[in-house]
Amino acid sequence: MTLRVAVQMDPLETINIAGDSSFHLMLAAQERGYPLWHYDVRTLAYDTDGNRLTAWAAPVTVQRVAGDHFQRGEYQLIDLADDIDVVLMRQDPPFDLGYITGTHLLERLAGRTLVVNDPVSVRNAPEKVMVLDFAEFMPPTLVARRIEDVKIFHAKHPGDLVVKPLHGNGGKAVFRVPADGSNLGALTELFGTVWPEPFMVQPFLPEVSEGDKRIVLVDGVVAGAINRKPGQGEFRSNLAVGGYAEATTLTAREEEICAALGPVLKEKGLVFVGIDVIGGKYLTEINVTSPTGIVAIDRFNGSDVAGMIWDAIETRHAAMLQG
Repeated sequence: MTLRVAVQMDPLETINIAGDSSFHLMLAAQERGYPLWHYDVRTLAYDTDGNRLTAWAAPVTVQRVAGDHFQRGEYQLIDLADDIDVVLMRQDPPFDLGYITGTHLLERLAGRTLVVNDPVSVRNAPEKVMVLDFAEFMPPTLVARRIEDVKIFHAKHPGDLVVKPLHGNGGKAVFRVPADGSNLGALTELFGTVWPEPFMVQPFLPEVSEGDKRIVLVDGVVAGAINRKPGQGEFRSNLAVGGYAEATTLTAREEEICAALGPVLKEKGLVFVGIDVIGGKYLTEINVTSPTGIVAIDRFNGSDVAGMIWDAIETRHAAMLQG
């Protein structure tokens, strides 16, 4: 099977090819002989005449050579239904109105071009919101804006807190509040000023020093995992803020979590998902917008998660064509 693939992502010039999952997927697609296109979400245009969704895109080839990792052809207007078989929606959040509008436009390709992950499900399942459907696996969690609500939550869960934006990514703007709550009011004011949506509050989990496990599921099936540990002087374990990865296996509790999530993810068309679990038991996020981690997983396990993802995409595309 040959698939024509358009990748909706950030500029190729800006990526770190050593660990970028989108680049890893592009390499794997190219090895299968799939022609690749790259475009920016801001170039999407929808015309009601013919129900046409187009993008200003360029054909690209990629190679794992730092500083010379891609070659780009001439930009041209492509029809994402007629010229493309699969769209990979891989631009990084913020999960804002621009991101949401992109999902609305891509949704109009349904039945003609396969979009991965499914844009409807991505829109309805941002990382720190979908996870609330699985509260039985989560640490105590509050989503709120009022300082009064946060103080009530803190009284029920005395000790250090973690405050984070509801639609953030990469560990950005995640704060640890000391047990005395000395900067809680100021942080609440800051979050209320910078973000229009509520924020998330959880007890600080000391187990994070042992690592924050990223588990990747492909079409609902566990493909592998890495344990991300905080760097020196940090409590955040995200690789983007200095954390480092190590090989790992799943605990019985993590297997239970994956068994509960897997069928739901598959049903929703969420082909490539990365979930985060702390201490082997606390589910904290279900990453569906632009999950990462497959490069490190393949490096530690000798696996081919990118290949598994493309196998799943091929299967879904064939099923879509059959109706």
